[in-house]
Amino acid sequence: MKNAKKIAFAMGLTMAALPALAQAQEGEIGYAKGALAYDALMSGDNQAAVEKLESGKLKDPAVMINLGQAYARTGRTGDAAKMFTAAMNSNRSFDLVLADGQVINSRKAAAIALNDLNGRLASR
Repeated sequence: MKNAKKIAFAMGLTMAALPALAQAQEGEIGYAKGALAYDALMSGDNQAAVEKLESGKLKDPAVMINLGQAYARTGRTGDAAKMFTAAMNSNRSFDLVLADGQVINSRKAAAIALNDLNGRLASR
């Protein structure tokens, strides 16, 4: 991975004690404030997050992952799986900074999110 771009995004991975949510003081790192629907996801306003993210850059892995999270939270699990898969298969990848300070590649983050989603569906 050449010149990895580090960004912050909201992602509800279960591998951390708290949801892995990250945000810079002035908004999402590398994005205009609100572009990743961080505040909406943090406050649980998942429908607002869906609306915001669907109007964004759907080819951006961070947007796809956050939209997948919002879809999963609103019961749209098939759409969530599609977003996570698209982020995994994207021709773009970069590092994401999680709330716990962990840095993870966007493809790996998407794979973890998809596995988490599948695990939740299998346990129903």
